[in-house]
Amino acid sequence: MAHPTVPRSGVEQTAPEEGIRRPIGHNESVTPAPTPRSEELFARARAVTPGGVNSPVRAFNAVGGTPRFIASARGPWLTDVDGNEYVDLICSWGPMLLGHAHPEVVAAVQAAVARGTSYGTPTEGEVALVEEIIGRTPVEKVRLVSSGTEATMSAIRLARGFTGRDVVVKFAGCYHGHLDALLASAGSGLTTFSIPGTPGVPASSTALTLVLPYNDRAAVEAVFAEHGYRIACLITEAAPGNMGVVPPEPGFNGFLAEICRQHGALFVSDEVMTGFRVSASGQWGTDGAVEGWRPDLVTFGKVMGGGLPAAAFGGRADVMAALAPDGPVYQAGTLSGNPIATAAGLATLRLATPEVYDHIGAVADTLRDAVAEAFAAAGVAHVIQSTGSMFSVFLTDEPVRDYAGASRTDAAAYGAFFHAMLDRGVHLPPSAYEAWFVSAAHDDRAVQTVLDALPAAAEAAGARQSRPANGDS
Repeated sequence: MAHPTVPRSGVEQTAPEEGIRRPIGHNESVTPAPTPRSEELFARARAVTPGGVNSPVRAFNAVGGTPRFIASARGPWLTDVDGNEYVDLICSWGPMLLGHAHPEVVAAVQAAVARGTSYGTPTEGEVALVEEIIGRTPVEKVRLVSSGTEATMSAIRLARGFTGRDVVVKFAGCYHGHLDALLASAGSGLTTFSIPGTPGVPASSTALTLVLPYNDRAAVEAVFAEHGYRIACLITEAAPGNMGVVPPEPGFNGFLAEICRQHGALFVSDEVMTGFRVSASGQWGTDGAVEGWRPDLVTFGKVMGGGLPAAAFGGRADVMAALAPDGPVYQAGTLSGNPIATAAGLATLRLATPEVYDHIGAVADTLRDAVAEAFAAAGVAHVIQSTGSMFSVFLTDEPVRDYAGASRTDAAAYGAFFHAMLDRGVHLPPSAYEAWFVSAAHDDRAVQTVLDALPAAAEAAGARQSRPANGDS
């Protein structure tokens, strides 16, 4: 796999492939590409599907406008049904570490499909994928499932079954899938049990969940002091990416692991997003491996499926031994370990070499620098936060350490920025509260396209950010 030189941000940028120099300050007017087919499909979809989408953020509700219906993708590029091309900074919300339609991943999937799509029996591929996961992470045994939600749901059940306790602790702003017990909002005090965070979740489902402010050691200590003997587990995103990227403060994850150990609770680290993306060993590779601690359970997803529906949870051998058929905690899934998904995941992880992570890191560094430069030039208040190559932009003037801080970002200004980038051929996450992702396929042309789009998009954000709160001019 080639890893081309990535241009650094600055007054001017060089695109080696094209042998030209492009200023990062030009501000030509752009006529948005027509999207009649996307508009037609969105109307059809809304007639038959709630909101016209199968996952809410795709509807563009947070930014307005019509979502682009994608017809195909290759490398770092998306092509919509109208033939418009975009640099992809979503990467399927993380899984496409190598870029879209990587030839070796495609070949592995094609070979798997030719052998059959599902057997309902054990296969060699699922064993090989689990071995690859164990070889890179702090877990001793792994169970494959089909989605990140299923992985966290199963890990919570296992923690409760193993400890014989019922209470779960989580953090506001951390997302662990749409299981009822974790779609919870904080109660009226730190040690008050939570309330449902969405209609359709009964109070009984969240009655044993405690929701705390992220990065708040005192809150964690207070909850364990009062409820430690009842707590089955504490679950956290290893580095939150679902309220934007809000890294754990130094030592915070290690502190969580230790306080759980002291009270006989399990520490569950959700690496569905960060696993195999932040590093070859996920977020744990940047903190736990360095500091000398291990979570009791870890959930995985996204990258380990190579773009197909696959996820997993794993951990200490003695904890995992409580799962059926070895133990009494029941968990099952008809398509768990699907041979096509395991083929894609195995090919992806085997191709995720140190050179891949070096390239992704260099691309992310370049984009972070350029985004900061563009916003500064446009006078837009901003904070860029990252863990590994994952990063996000908060349109606020203070570092963000928890959900309350993330909530202060200027969503309207982000919407203006988003559409200005989209009009210039760059597809960002259609929400101010999501991580940006790059891949090993993001080359000089893709990066240059982003750099060229940034100045005008930052100015669009600045124009929107400067409006009065009521939106009047």
